[in-house]
Amino acid sequence: MKPRLTEEKLVLASHNAGKLREIADLLQPYGVQVTSAGELGLPEPEETETTFTGNAILKARASAEASGLPALADDSGLAVTALDGQPGIYSARWAETDGSGAAGGKRDFAAAMKRVQRELEGKADRSAQFICALCLYWPNGDKLVYEGEVRGQMVWPPRGARGFGYDPMFQPEGYEITFGEMDPDAKHVISHRADAFKKLVADVFSED
Repeated sequence: MKPRLTEEKLVLASHNAGKLREIADLLQPYGVQVTSAGELGLPEPEETETTFTGNAILKARASAEASGLPALADDSGLAVTALDGQPGIYSARWAETDGSGAAGGKRDFAAAMKRVQRELEGKADRSAQFICALCLYWPNGDKLVYEGEVRGQMVWPPRGARGFGYDPMFQPEGYEITFGEMDPDAKHVISHRADAFKKLVADVFSED
């Protein structure tokens, strides 16, 4: 039998304020209070896995064990087709400015977007996808894992000041605007995180 979330509070295993807002908004209808690893002063583990799913499990386990609460971790990134799936799991590292590779380092996504554009010069294929892996991990070791994606294309120059990360240069399929221009509520409906989250909700919060 799959575990169910009966607790009213969980930890988001992230120090990213943008992710905290997005996940808190997604969980709000289910009466779950969300705090973050950053707010609790929990350290960020080094992301040593080679897949989004592996890193999501690693981060969720660390926060659950440190806090004694269920923990939800998101590992997500941008996979550009013509770049063989890069930056992929290194999406945040492409934005690091101090060169340390350490979790929580300074990040400049404007510079990261310029790097993507630079790498794409001369390539006709602008297709890409955002990928998200979610792991809900309990202190007793139970876990649930889900993956979601949203397809689109890279645009240049970046457009919009909403969202975060690579959102201003990603235009989802079927839309004429980027995630950076999109109303957050509209993005929540179609994003890679929303896709994974719908699967989590169906398992964890449904009455069936």
